[in-house]
Amino acid sequence: MILKSKNKKLNIKNKRSLSHIDKKGQAKMVDVTKKVKTQRTAVASGRVKMKPATLDLIAKNKLTKGDVLGVARIAGIQAAKRTHELIPLCHPLALTQVDVECKLDRKRSIVEVTSTVRCADRTGVEMEALTAAAVACLTIYDMAKAADKGMVISEIKLLVKRGGKSGDWKI
Repeated sequence: MILKSKNKKLNIKNKRSLSHIDKKGQAKMVDVTKKVKTQRTAVASGRVKMKPATLDLIAKNKLTKGDVLGVARIAGIQAAKRTHELIPLCHPLALTQVDVECKLDRKRSIVEVTSTVRCADRTGVEMEALTAAAVACLTIYDMAKAADKGMVISEIKLLVKRGGKSGDWKI
C-alpha cells in the first residue's frame, strides 16, 4: 500500500501498523464495536522541576493562587475525563477511576505527578493517564509561575498498561 502525504509517499507493507489510516491515507477513528470490554489500567507520570524556594512555597501552601497540589489533582482528573475532546482520534470512555498523586521531592526540587486510570471498555486508557499527568503538571506550572517562570515540565511517560488484546506492558 502506498500512502500519499503532502510532500512524500509512504510505502506501507504492514497495513495493521497504521490502524488509524483509511485506504485513502486519511486519518480515521478505529472501529472498536466488535472488541470485547475488558478491565484496563494505565499509569503515567510527569515532573515539574523548580527552584527549591518555589517547592517550599508549594509545600507550605503559601502561593497566592492557593492549594497548588489539590488543584493539580482535580485538573488531572478532569483532563482524563475529557481526553477524547482533546486528542482527535481517542474514543470517549466510561472511566471507573482516576487517581492523580503529587509528591514533593525536596532533594531534586521537583513535584512528581503520577496518574492511574481504570475502565472496563473496548480500548485502553493510556492516553487518559498521560493527559491527566500532563495537565496536572501544567496546572502546577500555571499556579506557581509568578514565583518561578523557569520551571521545567519533563518526562511525561507511560509507566504501566494492563488489559486488552495486546496484554500488559511496563516500563
